[in-house]
This record gives sequence, structure tokens and C-alpha cells, in this order.
Amino acid sequence: MGIKTALPAAELGLYSLVLSGALAYAGRGLLEASQDGAHRKAFRESVRPGWEYIGRKMDVADFEWVMWFTSFRNVIIFALSGHVLFAKLCTMVAPKLRSWMYAVYGALAVMGTMGPWYLLLLLGHCVGLYVASLLGQPWLCLGLGLASLASFKMDPLISWQSGFVTGTFDLQEVLFHGGSSFTVLRCTSFALESCAHPDRHYSLADLLKYNFYLPFFFFGPIMTFDRFHAQVSQVEPVRREGELWHIRAQAGLSVVAIMAVDIFFHFFYILTIPSDLKFANRLPDSALAGLAYSNLVYDWVKAAVLFGVVNTVACLDHLDPPQPPKCITALYVFAETHFDRGINDWLCNQGKTIQAWWGQLGQMPLSLKEAGDRGLVLVTWRFSAFHGQGRSRYVYNHIGGEHSAVIPELAATVATFAITTLWLGPCDIVYLWSFLNCFGLNFELWMQKLAEWGPLARIEASLSVQMSRRVRALFGAMNFWAIIMYNLVSLNSLKFTELVARRLLLTGFPQTTLSILFVTYCGVQLVKERERTLALEEEQKQDKEKPE
Repeated sequence: MGIKTALPAAELGLYSLVLSGALAYAGRGLLEASQDGAHRKAFRESVRPGWEYIGRKMDVADFEWVMWFTSFRNVIIFALSGHVLFAKLCTMVAPKLRSWMYAVYGALAVMGTMGPWYLLLLLGHCVGLYVASLLGQPWLCLGLGLASLASFKMDPLISWQSGFVTGTFDLQEVLFHGGSSFTVLRCTSFALESCAHPDRHYSLADLLKYNFYLPFFFFGPIMTFDRFHAQVSQVEPVRREGELWHIRAQAGLSVVAIMAVDIFFHFFYILTIPSDLKFANRLPDSALAGLAYSNLVYDWVKAAVLFGVVNTVACLDHLDPPQPPKCITALYVFAETHFDRGINDWLCNQGKTIQAWWGQLGQMPLSLKEAGDRGLVLVTWRFSAFHGQGRSRYVYNHIGGEHSAVIPELAATVATFAITTLWLGPCDIVYLWSFLNCFGLNFELWMQKLAEWGPLARIEASLSVQMSRRVRALFGAMNFWAIIMYNLVSLNSLKFTELVARRLLLTGFPQTTLSILFVTYCGVQLVKERERTLALEEEQKQDKEKPE
């Protein structure tokens, strides 16, 4: 069944009507629940006074979001505005020095925020990986990079290193983990690129310019060193036609999204309600399903706003940053649930480097080399949702190839989520999250293999292309809820996830289960229609670009 298979317009119209009605009905239930629970004792800590002139309180359960746009708002605006201003002046007066300006300004901002000792700590990690890169051994750079990452994720080293931060403030832990972890990824990217291209003679200064670029420093996204170095080294960068309009539109969308979230939290307490299981259990089934879904959508919006703001500044600096994450609503297969496209690029480049490394192992015993080729030794991760969660493909893609072999795929995903666990910080909930998403990814492949089995393949071949699309959309609907449930574990709590699963699958069966499945099926069909439209537009674009 091809992606270009069309369905009747009346059928798609029905799907749109059903989905819109279901979302409105679930939203009404959430709105009423938020109004009823606004004055509950359990909500006092996370539901605070908001628009008092109309009697609306605000959900402030996400302290990180609240800090960004209250106490830290002016600091963020001041720091990024200063960066843009100095970058523009440097580009006009001394364009050859603009990369130095980025590094100096970023290092001063980090020192002003986290203190000089924290800056020296990161410089120590940078120097360590730079020295490793001089030896030209990718395995050493990779091993040291993972060791550095582990030092920021596990005690006692994490406690010792966190002591380098000067003072205490609300976002200290978030900024510490973000700046430290992304520094390790950037330094590892630099070291592996140096090993892959020894003739380019990258210097420590190149690494510092790369690592201390302020817009990317604390929260990413990751631009691999080769891309960043090539773009920032342009003496006279030229903007593409319509680029400034695109930058203004992106900035405007970020502002609109921030305002929309602020309005939304005055009416829907989607982050606070899951913390009170007794109250959540009284919600209607439709509202409970909407609550689970809206939590993942909010996490995507939060990531999209963060990427949007940072990418706007990067585009003003004549960089081409990774694109914002893909909307969670459009993710109905595990193989596409990657959020952080920058980490995706980072892993892909690392895959090329490790491929070269394996090529150097001609004298290694065959059994070990075959183990690496099958993906038993690889560095990659695939996040299914973003807490820092972005799902990526790295060495995973190189070793997995077409991802059609069951055993190599299993080995690759196990190693992938092992690294994911290290990135997120080993703990019971992360172990469970990694296991569930690893299982989901492999189960998806097993079902695909089963569908290709002779009898089932002949049954599908006997169906019309439209009916085949409908059958696949039904399985996509079930997959969509598996993605939601597996990632709800990390976004909320295991107990809330158990409550949702029990209500939707057990006590609500069959009426609630089948109703929600049908609504989700309608949504998947509309997503497929959007994919079909984009595919046709891309095909027409390619036809126009072909020489006559």
C-alpha cells in the first residue's frame, strides 16, 4: 500500500467531524474537572492565582516553564539580545572574528550564570576530549565521551561536580545538567570529526568556539561539529531569498505558542490533575484519555518553543540549525518517534566515524568484529518522547541498514536504549521507560514481518489499496496509544499510567476502548492524508526541477 493512496473526500470529512467532536467533548470534560478542582487542597501548591479579574487560576506545576517566563524571562531576553547585538556588530565590523565573539560572549554568559569554577570544570572536559582527539583513536574518544557523560549522571562524581556551581537558584540543576551533558556531546562530536579528518588539523580554539555558542549551550539542539564549523567559518555569509521572512514567522509562531500555553493553563490544569489520583479517577473516560494525550502534546509544545526561540537566534547568526521536533499527534509508528533532530544528526555522523573505526580493525579477531557489525557494540539512542527525550537514529541506522532483520534490530535497539538510560540518568522509571520503548520498536518490526508472511501478505494483496490503508491505519491507532502509554510513564508517573490503562482497557471495555480506538483511527487517517499531500507536493516540486 503506497503512501499516495487516496480515500474518498466524504470519508475524510467524516473522520474530521468525528475527531473534532471527540476532542471538543474531551476538552469540555477537562475544563469542568479543572473548574471543580481549582479549590481542592491537593491543588494548592500547583494551582496559583492567575487572571483574578475573571476568577481564573493558573496551573504552575511545571516549574521549569514558569521560571523561563517569570523570574528568568528578563535574564534570557537580555542574554540572547546581547548575543544578537554583538553578533551583528561583529559581522559588520570584523566578520572574520564573529566565531570568536560567539565563544567569548558564551563563556562570559556561562561564567556569569553558573560561576567561574563551573566554567573551569567544563574546560577540563573539553581539554580531556581534545587531547584524546590528538591520538586519532575513535574508540578512545567515544569511550572517554561516554565516561564523561556518566560522570554527570551517577554519584559520587555528579555530587562532586555539581559543587563547582556558584550560589543557588531555581534552575540551577536544570542548567547544570543541560550545559554539562550537551558539552560532552559537542566535545565528543569534535573529537570524532578530528579522528575522521586528521588532515584538517582542528584546534582547541575550534572546539571552544563550537561548545560555547550560547544559544545552543544549555538546551541544545546539537549541531555536529563539521556543520557548525563550516557555517560559522563563512567570512561573508549570504541570506537566501525569503530567509528573513521565515525568521520573523518562526519568531512570531514561538510568541503565539507561548501565549497559547499561558491561556491554556488558566483553563485546563492538565499537569496538576494527574498528581491527585483520587480526583483523576473521577474523570469521565473521555476526559481521562484527553488528559493523557494532552500531557504528551504539551511536552511537544514545550520542546517546540524551546527549539523555536533558539533556532530563531541561530538563523540570525547565519546558521542552519536542526528543525524543531515533529508533532506528537503525527507519530503513530515507533520508527518515526524522534524529537531531537540535532541529536539525530549527531548520532548519524558518529555512525560514519565508527564505521571507519571498524574498517581499521582488520587484525581484530573475526568474532568480535562481526559482533560490532551486527550492532552489539554501538552508540546511538532513540527517544520516543522528550523530557530531554528526543528519539534519534545514529549508528543505529548504519548498523541496522533497512531495519529488516530481527536479531540485529533487537541488538541495536537494546544498545540504543542502554545509552538512552545513561543520558537520562539511570533510575527505575528510566529503566522501565527504556524497556517499554525498546519493546515497542521491536514489536513493530515483528508485526511487519508477520504481515509479510505468505498467507497474510496474500490476504492484503487481495484487498483494494483503500482497504489496505484502512487496515494499516487501524494498527496505527493501536500503536499511537502504545506510544502515549509507554511515554506517559516518564512524563507523569507509573501510578497515573496504570490508572489510565486500567480505565481505558479494562473497566471501560468494550465501549470506551472501541470508541477511543475509533477516534484515534480517524486521527491517524487524517495524518496519513497529510503525509499523502506532502508526498505529492514533493513529487511535483522534483518534477519541476528536472531539466527538460
